[in-house]
Amino acid sequence: MCNSTSIALLSFQSFFFSSFYSEYSESDRRGIQQTTFTLEDTFHRFQVIRLWEQPTDNFFQSPGLLPFAVLSQASNPTETLRQVAQKISQINDQRTQSNIAASAFILAGLVLNKDIIQQLLRRELMQESVTYQALMDEGRAEGRAEGRAIGIEEGVRQVAINLLREGLSVEMVVKVTGLSAEQIQQLKLTAVDNSEN
Repeated sequence: MCNSTSIALLSFQSFFFSSFYSEYSESDRRGIQQTTFTLEDTFHRFQVIRLWEQPTDNFFQSPGLLPFAVLSQASNPTETLRQVAQKISQINDQRTQSNIAASAFILAGLVLNKDIIQQLLRRELMQESVTYQALMDEGRAEGRAEGRAIGIEEGVRQVAINLLREGLSVEMVVKVTGLSAEQIQQLKLTAVDNSEN
């Protein structure tokens, strides 16, 4: 009998192997029977299980398996996630609780709508997860970079408008700002000419 850590590892492997299997037709899949691999000096034997064929109750036996429950043989994934959220709320260790909630959020996204997941899993709980924090940091960095790029672009456009208002030629404004002649002409028509009316 496997312990819950082994089942979690096998489940995790099955999750990633499923995308590998999906690349092949059904007849091709029957030929894929790899159950071992060697890594340097170690030999590993495993059994691939399909999460979607496993009874949902198996994943309620250990906190580490809870995120996988929604991918199991659940007849109602929304209700399964509701049960997972309830079990997560009963975990005493805050760090474990937040990491499992974040994992459940990510995996549930494979089968459920984001709005349903957000209703069932408390956001403040996931915010303690290092995974959640890393994703949020990445999103903030991308947002700041995009904001800077937009700000720079808008600043260049404003400089071009100011130069045109001072009477510089389109050619000179193109040279100074790096904008195309078409962009400068458009700015001249919309921003400069409208302000003179």
